Amino acid sequence: MTNIQPAFACRSCGGTGGQTVIDLGQQPLANAFVSPSAVDRVDAQHPLHARVCMTCLLVQVDDVVSAEEIFATYAYFSSYSSSWVDHARRFAHDAIERVGLGIDSQVVEIASNDGYLLKHFIERGIPVRGVDPATNVVEIARQNGVPTECEFFGLDTARRLVEEGHAADLIVANNVLAHVPDLHDFVAGVKTLLKPGGVLAVEFQHVLRLIELCAFDTIYHEHYCYFSLFVVRNILARAGLRVFDVEQLATHGGSLRVWAGHDDDRQHRPQASVDTVHALEADAGLLTLGGYAGFDSRAQKARLALRSFLSNAKKAQQSVVAYGAAAKGNTLLNYCGVDSSLVRFVVDRNPHKQHLSLPGSRLEVRPVEDLVDARPDYVLILPWNLRDEIVDSLPQVAAWGGRFVVPIPTTVVS
Repeated sequence: MTNIQPAFACRSCGGTGGQTVIDLGQQPLANAFVSPSAVDRVDAQHPLHARVCMTCLLVQVDDVVSAEEIFATYAYFSSYSSSWVDHARRFAHDAIERVGLGIDSQVVEIASNDGYLLKHFIERGIPVRGVDPATNVVEIARQNGVPTECEFFGLDTARRLVEEGHAADLIVANNVLAHVPDLHDFVAGVKTLLKPGGVLAVEFQHVLRLIELCAFDTIYHEHYCYFSLFVVRNILARAGLRVFDVEQLATHGGSLRVWAGHDDDRQHRPQASVDTVHALEADAGLLTLGGYAGFDSRAQKARLALRSFLSNAKKAQQSVVAYGAAAKGNTLLNYCGVDSSLVRFVVDRNPHKQHLSLPGSRLEVRPVEDLVDARPDYVLILPWNLRDEIVDSLPQVAAWGGRFVVPIPTTVVS
């Protein structure tokens, strides 16, 4: 099938001018894992081209794949990353105190996945409601005792939840804003669902850190947009929501947690953190188009570095096994042209991914125990943001003389 490129139309402001940030070529969907019966089939390929709006500075990929195609079933289960589970636990406990939540409150999480976060509110007797479009993860959440709606969140969903008595004191939207093709519908839904005096907490990968780290691998079709605080403030403001605080986080190579409320809510006073992060973005040039230039050429250099390392390892008859069947790893492998001739296989803790193959590269996904049995010379860490967690979980690698490889921002062996 031929992919027809639509004219650029900004998801935030409707602007029609987009400047290339990076062109990653034709790529399969990053989470379209392949069953054993389909390994010989050719993957559907789609353009993966990120541009920055020349009017409002929102970075976004071309709209070539529908959200329904990507999210109806989903291979990512949050509970299989111990560091992310701990991050969620700490957030829940802090949010309860910060917002003053109790048994008469209501927490709604958008993109609640398998209930990994909401369970911490349930443990404290606080009513919750999850919303997620993926049927397979919603089933797991419900089995875990987390009441979850199986649908995409937007204005219609918000109105129904309010009618059913689920207006929210706290709305949590962690790493979902990037997955939203219709930002206006999503934010209008948040505005509708949020009680007077209620609080929105939204986390997203900070485009400032993405650019600094040359983290091109975090760009894939299901991430429609990449955000700065500057852009998010404008998007929320258009819906009548006001950012009053922001936290800088280490997750995903560098993220922001934005706290917002209704624009007429004076319970939550603006914090100096908002001006601090705004100044960081201005100093990095992200309030102008020039701050987004040169990213593509840096990614090309990172690609060459990884290709060179893997080719030299092969010539030296040194084996490489990858760790982590992450979406970012699939962008990396396919952009760099890596397959089983250079990397033997990949391992992952998530049993829902094991015994499948990665899209494009066709690396087989195996249990972590297979890496230990194989004793490779090098372990290529694909979810590089979890490097410390992964290295700590595999002390055996050093014992047999193996070494770890991180490919972003460039290939480093340790």
